[in-house]
Amino acid sequence: MNSTVSILAEIPEELHETLRSYLETHPDWDQDRVFAAALSLFLLQNGSCSSTDTSRSYRSAAKVYLNTLFQHSF
Repeated sequence: MNSTVSILAEIPEELHETLRSYLETHPDWDQDRVFAAALSLFLLQNGSCSSTDTSRSYRSAAKVYLNTLFQHSF
């Protein structure tokens, strides 16, 4: 099942400016794609796959990360 999670978060101004600059120079990317890539990479780096459920979640995060990186439109 796919569900949508809405995220409203404050980020440091330096990070905002860097994101804005990145998006201006990479027209194939948008804010949602950047956040999906960043969040899935974070979950990959900080998750574990010791049980069946966490292993499935880990594979799902890996799939999202790779699809986000190599997909031209998200």
